[in-house]
Amino acid sequence: MAIYLDFEKKIKTIEEDIISAQVRHDEQAEVIHKASLEKEVAKTFKNLSDFQKLQLARHQDRPYALDYINLIVRDKYEIHGDRHFSDDAAIICYIGYIGDEKAVIIGEQKGRGTKNKLKRNFGMPHPEGYRKALRAAKLAEKFKLPLLMLIDTPGAYPGIGAEERNQSEAIARNLLELSELDTQTISIVIGEGGSGGALAIGVADRLAMMRYSIFSVISPEGCSAILWNDPTKVETATNALKITSQDLKEQKLIDDIVDEPLIGAHRDKEGAAKAMADYFLAELKTLRTMSSQERLDARYEKLVSLGAYSE
Repeated sequence: MAIYLDFEKKIKTIEEDIISAQVRHDEQAEVIHKASLEKEVAKTFKNLSDFQKLQLARHQDRPYALDYINLIVRDKYEIHGDRHFSDDAAIICYIGYIGDEKAVIIGEQKGRGTKNKLKRNFGMPHPEGYRKALRAAKLAEKFKLPLLMLIDTPGAYPGIGAEERNQSEAIARNLLELSELDTQTISIVIGEGGSGGALAIGVADRLAMMRYSIFSVISPEGCSAILWNDPTKVETATNALKITSQDLKEQKLIDDIVDEPLIGAHRDKEGAAKAMADYFLAELKTLRTMSSQERLDARYEKLVSLGAYSE
């Protein structure tokens, strides 16, 4: 059963009217309701607040990395393990075809249902997950395959075991290695991009965000707890943090916004998957017009231009 947020209640009512008209075989009523739905979607989703976009980014019906991989990748084969400690299920790695392009795909996977969420550690990778991702990235470099990385995590796992196995070093190593990786790389935030957990697979030739995704150094809940010690100020923190795709594009912290369907990926998974695949193939075509050195130089210039400082 579809889950509707508070600001989607009118959309829910119209969609129920459409289903009712279809059951009655009332084609005229169906056409009228569909026109009403189109107007209501435009009215609702063109005026979303930052907090409403945060709700969409976390919507439990929103596609996760594995959903996108199943929709856009064919002849896929999963890559397991970091060859050091274990296979972290919070990071998934595949090799397969997107369109006619053979590619390596890395994603952070949250999981649905209690059992699967526990298996995926709620999308919070351990160090071995990031080391598995780096192994897959190096495989892409070795065989001259483009790399697609899908970011969706509240953050890297902060548990004792993860710290004992050097979580910070694993993230830092990925930042270094991905900045120097000699193949075309594209990273897309598909839901939540949380802190270093997102950055560890976020260094790429192109860093993009889905329309209703978020990218932040800290969650709004964490921010409100630290600044005000008040969990009710999450919406205030969301507005202050500037975490939406539009905010980050304006600040030139990301390259592009992937134009997922206006009604949201949680209502149109196939449309969102097509938008992602089209973006990947179009940007890959552009990146292939550049020499290896030109691409690495552009990646370096982009990285060092981030942020500001004064003496």
